[in-house]
Amino acid sequence: MRKTALITGITGQDGSYLSEFLLEKGYHVHGIVRRSSSFNTDRVEHLYAASQSSDLPFFLHYGDLSDASAVNRLLEKIQPDEIYNLGAQSHVKVSFDIPEYTADVAGMGALRLLDAIKNTGIQTRYYQASSSEMFGLVQETPQRETTPFYPRSPYAVAKVFAHWMTVNYRESYGLYACNGILFNHESPRRGKTFVTSKIVDALVRYKYAQGPALRLGNLDAKRDWGFAGDYVDAMWRMLQQQVPDDYVVATGETHSVRAFLELTLHILGICAVSNGKTGLEEAYLCADTGMPVVVIDARYFRPAEVDFLMGDASKAKEKLGWVPTVTFEGLVQLMVDAEIRAYTHCEQGATNPQIKRVPTPGVGPL
Repeated sequence: MRKTALITGITGQDGSYLSEFLLEKGYHVHGIVRRSSSFNTDRVEHLYAASQSSDLPFFLHYGDLSDASAVNRLLEKIQPDEIYNLGAQSHVKVSFDIPEYTADVAGMGALRLLDAIKNTGIQTRYYQASSSEMFGLVQETPQRETTPFYPRSPYAVAKVFAHWMTVNYRESYGLYACNGILFNHESPRRGKTFVTSKIVDALVRYKYAQGPALRLGNLDAKRDWGFAGDYVDAMWRMLQQQVPDDYVVATGETHSVRAFLELTLHILGICAVSNGKTGLEEAYLCADTGMPVVVIDARYFRPAEVDFLMGDASKAKEKLGWVPTVTFEGLVQLMVDAEIRAYTHCEQGATNPQIKRVPTPGVGPL
């Protein structure tokens, strides 16, 4: 008998990979999407189209994590065996601008789901997407499940609330509820406002269309970067265990934004080097023309920075049998290759070529 999964945030990077992963395993997959006057389902459009022309068990429902009544109705209607709560306002810098909304969706949204599970009495397993941003001003290195949290943004504070609420409902009401503390995970499907995708997108445009200089903030922030396709596998594994628990998911390596930038420049064959200055005065200049390829912009610095993150996924490796398969270098290459392929689909003869988002070969169903 097929299992049924419900995914919040199904239109995001992780939601699209998880949908494909679960469909490959024979699940019925349901997703919650927010109503919008414009289409916001690009990452799962191929799945929705297939469901309309075949018997692919993929279903989308309007709803919002800020609407408790809608959450309750959907749980009663769908009766999912597994719930994956990936929905959030997940841009850290933006969370400083809209802290109340971020807290409502990322924090209270999780509570609404947990309370709906309790109140409806459905027998389900719940996955909460926690974040390495919760460690913030890190108290030990590497960070593991027992490392104290020190959040440094409204987003991280909201995620800490959701994390401990998940633990509380597990311990208070016997819910099968897990937290996956995922460190940074990227892919060709990452939104263009996130730094990794922003770097790749801008530098491909610079190389092939003489695009403007890339504007960045803190180049020396260090992160533990993995591939999103690997990380959805860990989410699923957590809900297959006999006893619910919390797990760090990470590669165990850390690289700076500068390292990501310089590797992207190298892969694209763009010869640009730092001018040797610091702070807002630094820039990466084209070796041939001396013109800026990358400049530092104060708008992209956070009010409170997270300088260093590196996860210890030993528990996930031991208990879940999970290990990452894509290296840092492989991840950057994957993202660059996909962006170049997308660029080749520009409209021929356009005065200002616009990259068309097309399915990326090699990163489809897992």
